[in-house]
Amino acid sequence: MNGRELYLELNRHLLRDAEPSRYLNRICGDPLFRQVPFDMLDRLRQTAQSPIYHPEGSVWNHTMLVVDEAAGQKEKSARPAVFLWAALLHDIGKPDATTIRKGKITSYNHEIIGERLAVEFLRCFTDDEDFIRAVAALVRWHMQILFVVKSLPFADLEGMKREADFHEIGLLGFCDRMGRLNADREKEKKNLRLFYKQCGPR
Repeated sequence: MNGRELYLELNRHLLRDAEPSRYLNRICGDPLFRQVPFDMLDRLRQTAQSPIYHPEGSVWNHTMLVVDEAAGQKEKSARPAVFLWAALLHDIGKPDATTIRKGKITSYNHEIIGERLAVEFLRCFTDDEDFIRAVAALVRWHMQILFVVKSLPFADLEGMKREADFHEIGLLGFCDRMGRLNADREKEKKNLRLFYKQCGPR
C-alpha cells in the first residue's frame, strides 16, 4: 500500500465505519505512519495530555474517541467527509503546541497550528481547495464551544462565523468534549445548546 492508497482507505473507513478507531488502531503500526504526512498522526501517539482533563491518555487515544463519536453524529453534518476528516485532524497541532507550564501539560494555540498542518496534510492527496479549507476551518475553530461557554477571552464568534458554519463547529466541539473518559453527555448537550444560543440564528 502506498500513501495515496492509505489516504483513500482512511477516507473509506471514516465515512463508513461505526467505529473508525478500530481500523485506525490497526493501521497505525504500518511503516507508512512514520512517513510524511502520516507522521503528523503518528506523533499524536507520543503526545501526552493533562490527566485531569484527559484520563484516556495520549492525544491519539483522545482522537480515537472523538472520531468514533463523530461517526455516530455524521448524519447531523451538512458535509460528513469534511466533518470526519476534521475530527481526525482536529488536534494535529498538539504535538507542536504541547509543553509543560508550571508543572502542567498545556497545548495553547494548538488549533491555530492545526489549521496549517491540516492544509499541509490534505494537500498531499487532494487539490480540492474547498474541501481542504473547510476541514482546516473546523480544525481552527473547534475550541470555540469551550471558549464561549466558559466566557474565555479567546472566544471570537464573529471571526468563527466568517470562516465556518457554527453548527458544524458546535457538532465537532461536542464530539471533542465527548472524546474523554470522564465526559458528561448531558452536561455537554447543555453546553452545545448554550453555544448555539450565543451564536444566534443560523
